[in-house]
Amino acid sequence: MPLTWPKQRRLARRPQFTACYDRGERHYTRHFVVFALARSAESPTGLGRLGLAVTRKCGNAVERNRIKRVLREFFRLRQQDMPVMDIVVTPKRHLRADKVHLALVERELAPLFDILRAASGPGPRDDGRAVRRPQAQDGEPA
Repeated sequence: MPLTWPKQRRLARRPQFTACYDRGERHYTRHFVVFALARSAESPTGLGRLGLAVTRKCGNAVERNRIKRVLREFFRLRQQDMPVMDIVVTPKRHLRADKVHLALVERELAPLFDILRAASGPGPRDDGRAVRRPQAQDGEPA
């Protein structure tokens, strides 16, 4: 699987963000607020989508871009495990951009990511059915 982040996996329009804010679940960590809204596996892409809301309260443009870059990298590296949900991540005001690194994001969001994935049910490659094993000639499993 390529490690790119295609446009189909991004939240881009205001109604997509407001749907997450209004109807989604809120989860809080020390440095982030995460809004998650379940999508059906039969949605057009069948994949989870990510939106980042980094406001000016988090710093100037350079600082905001650093925060967004690190958050995108976390989701890009874990995209195979991403639940079929719309997820909006908002950093809290006190988060300093010079302290943001992948290990911090991993430490805070990975456990939450696992909880969201378990709550969303089977993913796009997991339909919940058992895997059939090939049978040997005498009826024993191979």
